[in-house]
Amino acid sequence: MAINPEPRGEDLPTGGFPLPTLDHLGIETEQIPTDPTEARRIAEKWFAEFSSAVDASSTASTSPSGGTSIKSNVNTGVDTIVTSLFHTECYWRDILALTWDFRSFTGPSQIRQFLTDRLEQAKLGNLNLQSPEYISVQFPYPDIAWIQFMFSFRIGDVGIGSGIGRLIPVPVYITGPIPSNTVNGSDLDSSASESTSNSNKNMNIEWKCHCLFTHLEDLQSFPEKIGALRNRQLAHGLGGSSWIAQRRREIEFVDEDPKVVVVGGSQSGLTVGARLKMLEVPTLIVDKLPRIGDNWRKRYEALCLHDPVYNDHLPYMPFPPNWPEYAPAAKLAGWLEAYAEFMELSCWTSSTVTKAHYLEDKGTWEVHIRREREKPNNSDSSNLDSEWVGIDERGQRILDYEERVFHNVKHVIFATGFGAGEPDSPDIAGMDKFKGQILHSVQHRSASDHLGKKIAVIGSCTSGHDIAADCVYNGVDVTMVQRGPTYVMTVRNGYKVMGGLFSEGGPPTDIADRIQASFPFFIGMNGMLQRRTKEIEELDRELLENLMKVGFKLTSGPEGTGFALRAAKKVGGYYFDVGASQLIIDGKIKLKNDSLIERFTEDGILFENGSKLEADVIIFATGYADFRTSIRRICDPVSAQKCRRIWGIDPEGELRGVYRNLGVPGLWYMTGGLGQCRFHSKHLALQIKAMEEGLLEKRYELKVEDPTK
Repeated sequence: MAINPEPRGEDLPTGGFPLPTLDHLGIETEQIPTDPTEARRIAEKWFAEFSSAVDASSTASTSPSGGTSIKSNVNTGVDTIVTSLFHTECYWRDILALTWDFRSFTGPSQIRQFLTDRLEQAKLGNLNLQSPEYISVQFPYPDIAWIQFMFSFRIGDVGIGSGIGRLIPVPVYITGPIPSNTVNGSDLDSSASESTSNSNKNMNIEWKCHCLFTHLEDLQSFPEKIGALRNRQLAHGLGGSSWIAQRRREIEFVDEDPKVVVVGGSQSGLTVGARLKMLEVPTLIVDKLPRIGDNWRKRYEALCLHDPVYNDHLPYMPFPPNWPEYAPAAKLAGWLEAYAEFMELSCWTSSTVTKAHYLEDKGTWEVHIRREREKPNNSDSSNLDSEWVGIDERGQRILDYEERVFHNVKHVIFATGFGAGEPDSPDIAGMDKFKGQILHSVQHRSASDHLGKKIAVIGSCTSGHDIAADCVYNGVDVTMVQRGPTYVMTVRNGYKVMGGLFSEGGPPTDIADRIQASFPFFIGMNGMLQRRTKEIEELDRELLENLMKVGFKLTSGPEGTGFALRAAKKVGGYYFDVGASQLIIDGKIKLKNDSLIERFTEDGILFENGSKLEADVIIFATGYADFRTSIRRICDPVSAQKCRRIWGIDPEGELRGVYRNLGVPGLWYMTGGLGQCRFHSKHLALQIKAMEEGLLEKRYELKVEDPTK
């Protein structure tokens, strides 16, 4: 079976190193320790040397001997780390801990510069290796081995961090017998000539760091208000007022302006709102729909999550143990609504942020919100303890609109979804001539709305498959128009290969999140993703071969990396099969992919090869617009112009824009699946809290290109 990969493309960075296979390193499998005690000893020895080198650099500024020796101490510590403790093919990824950004450094030169610039200033200290159960020899593949360990640290008096390291074996050659006092080869001359006759040399193994991950967990002086720090008031109210009255005032922002306004109230807005709530940052979440969860509730009825429950838990409130592995969208909608209620988030629904203007002289945002409200039963609308009637004599809701303007908002977070939730519908000639109905997938509700009609679905990724399958299940004639190759894997086999961290009996979710984040981009791009893609293809062989037999066009992704980089590039181009592929194989979903579309006609679609497709309804399943669309519509022109690119991969392999500085003070973008939102919502919230408390003054950023491109 040959499924062709696609080129890497100019929008994916190049760099990194080959995978550290045992063959590449010159190591035999038998030389890898299997005894957990030996693995712990190796990790402890390496970590002790690493800690000493870090201490030498981090405490250099307090040296009494003055400038030259201080610089010397820093250089000595950095040199020890880079030269003695790291492999020549190495990585260091940092999330906020040493850089206040998302950074990945590749190779000794980049790591040396990063540590020289940041190690002393960050004042890394109190490094502690985590308990033995977090140290293990791992074989991700039979020909790859490393010792993984976890550790904790402090960042001066600012932050609490966690880290993950992986040590790989390196051969060390010596002549004569191995000294008895040598521990794991660390005292041996690693530069010994390999030209020495095999009969006169012995090989020992030295363990060096292949990749290190450092991660900000918490702010020391501003911990989350959870656990022992939870609300302990008996009445949960102030000054004798009830909890209900207090919540009303809080939601209405009677006593203060919100520090943060979040535009969008789905999983992105709710999770970052919950994180900010636990850090005591007053936050208002604004959503245009009538109820929290409606963005899932009002999608097409067949929509179901393609990620398993293990990777979908929300912060502070995991799903119950009976939650289905793949949740229906309508069920998730109810959970999100309950989440907002139980986390006591301040949400305004049926409300729209109409304008957000950055006031440079004040360093704040002026935010205008148009809010649909029910009329109270008396004229005193300021009486927040009054009951709201909202129903007239005919049983209809009584509505009016309120314009609220907040002048002192410090941060505006756009949480408006992938592509800002704005449909990306191609402009095709003749659309105005078509006599039927044209929809985008965001407007589609159910195939039962189109009984007796012919449907053409343009697009062959997730939404296209789901909608086409919905048509089949409702007895509606449907044809999928495939414009380019699609990456397909079955949900079951995909997560059999890739879902070990997030699975029944897997590690705690917070540990799994850190482990997943600890792999820099280039480890995946340069071999790991290709291996996993091949494994999945082999498991899915029968399905994929049958798809190719009926003419469905497949790809194995950029350079054979599967769906991951397609998702990172454009949030699309793939389908996790939950049944629609078999419908295509069986001919129940008809397929049209032998020519590109030329134009629409009165009764369908004309293709460049002269063929025609009759249709009464055409549904675009073509994805979403530029992520900055909502920012450009709502923000002042200067801020919109300065806003950096959002989504896609930067030269270091990090996602652009999301959860990071956008180049405009106090402007942020929050998006992702439920798992991404759970993990990265804390990163965004920690940055905001640190800025509000004067802890984040300068980032160690990668130089960005022209933001208008």
